[in-house]
Amino acid sequence: MTKKHHATDLQMIPVDQIAVLNPRDRNGRVFEEIVGNIKSIGLKKPVTVTPRDGLEDGKRFLLICGEGRLNAFRSLGEKEIPALVVAVTDEDAFIMSLTENIARRKYSALELLVSIKDLSTQGYDKRVIAQKTGLSLDYIKGILLLFEKGEERLLAAVESGRVPLNVAITIAGASDEEAVQAALQDAYESGQLRGGQLMQTRRVLQRRNTLGKTLKHRPARKGADVTTTSLVRNYQNEVERQKLTIRKAEFTQQRLLFVVEALRQLLADEHFSNLLRAEGLDTLPKQLAERVWAGGHAA
Repeated sequence: MTKKHHATDLQMIPVDQIAVLNPRDRNGRVFEEIVGNIKSIGLKKPVTVTPRDGLEDGKRFLLICGEGRLNAFRSLGEKEIPALVVAVTDEDAFIMSLTENIARRKYSALELLVSIKDLSTQGYDKRVIAQKTGLSLDYIKGILLLFEKGEERLLAAVESGRVPLNVAITIAGASDEEAVQAALQDAYESGQLRGGQLMQTRRVLQRRNTLGKTLKHRPARKGADVTTTSLVRNYQNEVERQKLTIRKAEFTQQRLLFVVEALRQLLADEHFSNLLRAEGLDTLPKQLAERVWAGGHAA
């Protein structure tokens, strides 16, 4: 495990001497707030840098933490910025930058997870990654497995809390739509998915089926001439979509028949029926009653 380093010196560093190690896209509104805060009350926390030779444009320091603060200083026309100078390797600097990003949880969820993937690509063991990031080993294993399967959409849903990690892994391993629906049913019955979370998971899966596993936006295509080939292809796609709808309907019907038959057998038990009447639970919704009893009511 990498040795932990502490800041060794606080210096005023020229902003044009600092190169960014791990640049991030930043929300414009958030950046304006950072600039406004620094302009009104000053810099409350110095940035963290490490000395480096051979950087582009004659820069002498590599930024580890504080890109927003550095950019704010540049935006305000400041020439120097307070910085904690530490002596660390490139790998340790990357780890320190990643750890701060994960702790803040203000950046894109997928960006943070990609950083975990980068650590794995660099040869770090899953257990070491867990120790360095403060995340559980099971979480790291699950995230890397989803990356291996190209499940960016599920990864984003996991990180935002819309889909539990275990459920996402099961879905990613499902062979077809029927297996996915079975996985959802099992997750619901086991208590992993409840109420609103089940609906959120279904919405994520719907977008996954429509837009694909990745989050890359496809550029709008110009209208193409209609050809016999395109017509046949569209027809085949529509046929497959209709077949999928039929399979879903059949699956739902089988579940409903199971429920109806189970209720029919339970209600045929006189002791069970007496118990329901005693508790005032001897009525059923009209649509269900019509399926359970001929005529819609008990004989």
